[in-house]
Amino acid sequence: MKTALGAEALLVSIALITLTGCSMTDTSDSSSLPSAGTSTTEEAARTVKKVSSEIYDLMGIKGKASNSGAGITECGGKDPEKYFQVFHPWSFTPASPEQLGDVMERLKEDLPKHGWKVVDYGPDTSKNKNVRLTADNEKELHSVKIWHYAKRNPPKLSLMVVSGCYQVPEGEKVDRF
Repeated sequence: MKTALGAEALLVSIALITLTGCSMTDTSDSSSLPSAGTSTTEEAARTVKKVSSEIYDLMGIKGKASNSGAGITECGGKDPEKYFQVFHPWSFTPASPEQLGDVMERLKEDLPKHGWKVVDYGPDTSKNKNVRLTADNEKELHSVKIWHYAKRNPPKLSLMVVSGCYQVPEGEKVDRF
């Protein structure tokens, strides 16, 4: 149990670093994130969960998604009392492991039809060569990173959806959860 929790915490950390450090940044300043506008943390958390739900629908197979909540983190270099980013880590275990084989290819093809730009796709550097996909949605100002762990028992997908940088409305502070 401790190993699984530690692995999930590591996954969240790596995903946040990867997503916020690469795909949703201004190439001239790698520490900046695109502005996602003004929002309360609760509204932004609902939005990131809606984006996750849309990705779930695009998978097109039956299975069980983890029931994890969204989290709030700082926007690097900005006032943490006024600016925040939302992340939503979750996993998907298919009803039948055989169904998972085509999901990554289908997502690679279908995400662009729904406003996403695939910016990275292919095996990672692990000995298992897990397939990963990173995509950005410039309209929604969210990014997703998906890992296909085919050799796990049971095989599953791990996903991390991350927003751009929000600012809380005037007179409010960031609510951390």
